[in-house]
Amino acid sequence: MAGTRETQSSKGASKGASKGALPKGFRSAELGWPELHRIPHPPYRVPLIGDAVGTNLRTPLQDSLRVGRALGPIFRRKGFGKEIVFVWGAGLTGELADESRFAKHVGLGVANLRPVAGDGLFTAYNHEPNWQLAHDVLAPGFSREAMEGYHAMMLGVASRLTDRWDGAQAAGRAVDVPGDMTKLTLETIARTGFGHDFDSFERARPHPFVTAMVGALSYAQRLNVVPAPVAPVLMRAATRRNRADVAYLNRTVDAVVEARLHGPAGDGDLLDRMLGTAHPETGERLTPENVRRQVITFLIAGHETTSGALSFALHYLARHPEIAARARAEVDRVWGDAPEPAYEQVARLRYVRRVLDESLRLWPTAPAFAREAREDTVLGGAHPMRRGAWALVLMPLLHRDPDAWGPDAERFDPDRFEPAAVRARPAHTFKPFGTGARACIGRQFALHEATLVLGLLLRRYELLPDPAYRLRVAERLTLMPEGLTLRLGRRSPAPAVGPEVSGVRESASASASTSRCPVTGAGE
Repeated sequence: MAGTRETQSSKGASKGASKGALPKGFRSAELGWPELHRIPHPPYRVPLIGDAVGTNLRTPLQDSLRVGRALGPIFRRKGFGKEIVFVWGAGLTGELADESRFAKHVGLGVANLRPVAGDGLFTAYNHEPNWQLAHDVLAPGFSREAMEGYHAMMLGVASRLTDRWDGAQAAGRAVDVPGDMTKLTLETIARTGFGHDFDSFERARPHPFVTAMVGALSYAQRLNVVPAPVAPVLMRAATRRNRADVAYLNRTVDAVVEARLHGPAGDGDLLDRMLGTAHPETGERLTPENVRRQVITFLIAGHETTSGALSFALHYLARHPEIAARARAEVDRVWGDAPEPAYEQVARLRYVRRVLDESLRLWPTAPAFAREAREDTVLGGAHPMRRGAWALVLMPLLHRDPDAWGPDAERFDPDRFEPAAVRARPAHTFKPFGTGARACIGRQFALHEATLVLGLLLRRYELLPDPAYRLRVAERLTLMPEGLTLRLGRRSPAPAVGPEVSGVRESASASASTSRCPVTGAGE
């Protein structure tokens, strides 16, 4: 859920709105950085084309990582009239994280998602009131009490994954890690947040919601790199597909909401809060249109980035059997021979959590965030910024900054997150969930889900990599390992997993069959 950037109330979040909202749409760097010439850019800049020569349109982020390594902790790139300032140095990022000077900037791919998510938590502009209203209404849905309630449902979804992987292991088949993690995390957020079942594990192909979501994310990514003057021509077919994808996402969510309004009452989940909870101070409620936008935001952000984080972690565990053995020993020690872990036992998997954090360090699945100046200021004592000027923080480079992480920053080492090592590092050097008032509202949800799932899989399987595989990273605004498969060795004896032991799985299945979504056919 790393992409849903919104956590806590912030009086400063709309600071500056009294001067009027800043212009919407892309603002090129020369409009906000009066001494832009002091910031390095790649050599051999070509008129009109800028620095786009040699850029791979499928991997623009990874191209920027390559350029950033060569140019240093602040640099700029220009393509077809659009110029962007990138930052990755720990010191400069620390300044950009200062909420008194900087705020979230909604631009690039995030702004491109507004036709899908509107003023949802992730895509709202700072001056739009619904993000604060939605945050205040939904924050109790991520309290400890609420999280304990989600735990059994997370186990229920995990048991469907292990059923699938047990079959693959018995048949000697490799498993599609990103595909199965996407099914897992979509079902988890759909069930816990909205009482909905997409029947992902019963489908041979991805659910059409996932196909539409990936299409919308990929379209938003392409809009970043296709020159605006020719985009209507070059992307005519893609634009038609995107309209169809957005319409399908809207229909699916409308059906989920309608089923709740006219069907059995929920149990206080996120959808119940969206539909029935008034702001504790103002009495305001979310409008039906904003409910749709929030549901779409949570369904997309609540599973897309978590599935990527799990996939990267499983890749590294399979490639480092000594780390997997250490994590597995912790699971066995903490969980013992109980058929399923209790909620509080997940938090005790401290080494497993370090594995997850180290995976997010190397490949944060929401890989960048943008910050804009609240007032005229100077970044790093050298770079003047006008109010509204913005920079894009590249987290994969921030998380590899040798000044913060040492000369071996490219190496996978979960011990970087031992408490003493964390205390020794500068602040603001690890930002997989964003920063400030609009960081990820679902951070604890995502961390509990991912740690639980890694523990369950380590407890049950030996992870066997394909020796020929080399990590390839797909970009669709979020990051995901591409083509990652694993073979599974079964531990003996394999511990039981999932709430089929306690009957939760049966009750979940029974409730899922009480009604069917008129669009998807999935149970409510």
